[in-house]
Order: sequence, then C-alpha cells, then structure tokens
Amino acid sequence: MEFKYCRIQGKELAANTLTGKGVFSMLHQMADDGVMIEEDIDLFNEIESWFKENLPFPPQCKRQEKVICYFKTENSKMMLKMINPLLWLLERYHHAYYVVYTNFPGEIVYEDEFQIAVKVDENIVIEDVQASWSPKD
Repeated sequence: MEFKYCRIQGKELAANTLTGKGVFSMLHQMADDGVMIEEDIDLFNEIESWFKENLPFPPQCKRQEKVICYFKTENSKMMLKMINPLLWLLERYHHAYYVVYTNFPGEIVYEDEFQIAVKVDENIVIEDVQASWSPKD
C-alpha cells in the first residue's frame, strides 16, 4: 500500500494539540532538559538548520495554532533521509517515537512542495472496549 503522508511523533502530547509531539519538539525538549550530550545537541542543531533553510515553516505553526504537520512521501525523499539521524538520536536516548503513515490526515490548512499542516480534530471519540473476540477458556 502506498501512503501520501508521514509523521514522526512521540508518546508525550503537545498541550495545544493534545497530539503526540513531533520529532523536532521532542528533541528540543530533550536538549532543554539536559538529556543529550553537547555533541548530540550540535548534530540536532545542524540538521534543524538544514530544515530551516530547505523547508518552509507553515504560518499556522509559527502562530502555534492547533495543527500538526506531515511530510509528503511522494517528493520528500531528501527530507525523510535527513530525519534518519534524528531518529537515531531518539533511539540513542531510548525515547519512544512512532512513524505514522496515512492517506487521511484531516483538514489540510497549509501545503507546500514537501509537507502539509492539518487542523487538529478536537472531536475526540472515546468508545467502550468491545467484547473480547478471543476464545473463551
């Protein structure tokens, strides 16, 4: 199956979106909390600088609106390649993350060549656990 969009996010939720923090937010927090050694912070800063130079910053993100971003998989090969060292950093410090692929990210409010920003759906649905489908002993 081919997917249009990819996002790397953590277990910790961002206060404004109640969605898993993105890879850059996770690493900023780790650097601020003194989790990473200086050499690794330098690596992160170098990669982040590359992204700042090569990837537009969605205005909705600048304003800290309730949006989350996804990379477009069809033309973001270089972006995803540059993310790999960031994933290595997360793994080095045993920081859990998830790679989310989807074709249905939600309402797109920003789009450029490499990424989209989607509005966070605030209508969270919590359902009861369904009856077990496992065989009874």
